This record gives sequence, structure tokens and C-alpha cells, in this order.
Amino acid sequence: MDVTPLVWWVTIAVATGALLVDVAVVARRPHVPSMRECTVYLVFYVSLAVLFGLFIWWDFGGQYAGEFYAGWLTEYSLSVDNLFVFLLIMANFRVPERLQQSALMVGIIIAIVLRGLFIALGAAVINSYAWVFYIFGAFLIWTAWKLAREGESDDDEYEENALLKFVERRFPATSAFHGTKLIVREGSKRLVTPMFIVILALGTTDLLFAIDSIPAIYGLTKEPYLVLTANIFALMGLRQLYFLIGGLLKRLVYLSIGLAVLLAFIGVKLILHALHENNLPFLNGGQPLHGIPDIPISVSLGAIVLILGVTTVASLVTSARDRAAAAAEAGQMPTIDPDEDDHPTW
Repeated sequence: MDVTPLVWWVTIAVATGALLVDVAVVARRPHVPSMRECTVYLVFYVSLAVLFGLFIWWDFGGQYAGEFYAGWLTEYSLSVDNLFVFLLIMANFRVPERLQQSALMVGIIIAIVLRGLFIALGAAVINSYAWVFYIFGAFLIWTAWKLAREGESDDDEYEENALLKFVERRFPATSAFHGTKLIVREGSKRLVTPMFIVILALGTTDLLFAIDSIPAIYGLTKEPYLVLTANIFALMGLRQLYFLIGGLLKRLVYLSIGLAVLLAFIGVKLILHALHENNLPFLNGGQPLHGIPDIPISVSLGAIVLILGVTTVASLVTSARDRAAAAAEAGQMPTIDPDEDDHPTW
């Protein structure tokens, strides 16, 4: 895939412009977005991703378009899993609802920058050491096994990472939020605000999730341009998705199982590809194993759609049945709180 510097710069400029517009809208009026606002933004970002995939198809061919769509769907599904942790972070730090949008926006921008560095590092490693696909594949299969074994945890406690604990120890912070301000002056001292800690928590948490997602997307495409754009489009609508399906996340009871199957599939695909292009001297004399099948992107895309579709339908059916059974035991018809799916509840 021959991507000219002009295409790279135009892509980066358009993505930066979209993010700056989003930041300006949020910064001008911090608020709790309505369902209509979230839906409009989400449809807009999803439409952009679909149109971008069509541009890739027109300019570079169907193979690369399929790789983009597969990578985008994979990153989007893994981002949904991130949202549950984001909910716990917001609850743990008691972030006011009107400030959550601002925290998410800055956290997502930090995540895009950090993922960009990860993607560049991954591309450099892959270009220099083809055998790294064995490591990526094994890591994804191990992650899938771990995710399936743990399942949906009932633990609603957020555990702070080491960097966050270090910042909280070394930098004095105010006890209350000061709007969207990150640093304030109290007397002669400069103090960080809880908003600073929350944004740091969101950014570093997403970086930890990227350790799984970046190897996963490199299992679907080896083109850094497609890896970067798939990640950008997946993260762009994450803020709206947070408010739109915050209450629905609890009903995706098989999300961990579905993501485990997805990661295992990509892990196997990576190992098969590594065998197909093998250069390890102790395996087949350093020669490729041409008899090993290489899963085409059309099969990968179909498998991803099937896995995500079955996971979603099975989760919602099971959740509805459990809610109905619980209501029957309580002697009442199941009721739906109209606000449950609009905003996260604390």
C-alpha cells in the first residue's frame, strides 16, 4: 500500500480538525449530552468511517478496504470493553456528570497520541523482526484465555495503576473539582485538581488496553496507515458511546466471552501467517511453511461481524430473560427506567 506523504498529512489534518471542533464544542459549554446529541455525533463518526473505507476501496482496492473495516470493527469492539472501566473511574472519583464529557474528550486525545507512538513502534518492530508475529499471536491467545477464564467480573472497584498512585503521592491535589481546570492556586501553592487525576487515569488506562488492541489490529493489517486510521475512527465516537450505552453495558453479559473468541481468532491468524512466512532457523530450516493456510481478510471480516453479532444478541436475550425472571419472582412486570440507557448512573 503506497500512501503518499500528502495523504498522510491530509488525514492527520482532517482528524486534528475534527478533534479541535469537538474540543471547542465541549469546552464552550460543559454539559450532560442528550441522547439525541450523542446519536447525531455517533452516526456522524460512524458514517465518516464507512466513507473512509469506501475511499480506501476506490483508491487502493478492496483488500485494503476490508483490512480497514476489520481493524475498525475490532478496535471499536475492544473500546466498548474500555467503557466499563471508564464508568468505574468516573464513579471512583465522583466526577460531576456535566464535567464527564470534558474529561473523556481530553483523555481520548491523550489516548490517540499514545496509540500513535505504539503504532509507530509496532511498525518498526514488524519491519525489522518478522518473527514477532509469533509473540503477538501467542500473547493474544493468552489474553483471550485469561479474559474467558475471568468472564464478567462482579468487582466494581477501580484499581489505580502505578503511575496514578505516584502522581497522587507526589502532587498535592484539591479535594473539590474546579470546573475543567487542571491546576489551581490556593494561597501560595499550586495544586492539581481531581480533573487532572481523572484525565490521567483515562489516558493511561486506555494505553494499557492498547497493549492488547495494537497487536490485534496488526493481525488484520500490516499497513501503519490503516492501523492508525482504524484507531482514530474507533476512538472518535467513544465519548458519545459512553453516554449513549452507559446503562446498556451491564446487559452485555457475554462481552468478555465474545472478545475472548475474537482475540483468539486473531491470535491464531497471526501464528498461521507467521508460519506461512517463517524465517526462524530452527523451524523447517528457516523456510516458510507454504502448506499452512493464510486466512484471507474476507474471512476475517466475516468472522468478526459474526462473533460480535452473536455476542450482542445472546447477551441482550439472556439479560432480558434474567430481568423478566427477577421481575416475576418479585411479583411485578419488568420495568425499564427511561434514564437508564441515557446516562451512566452512580
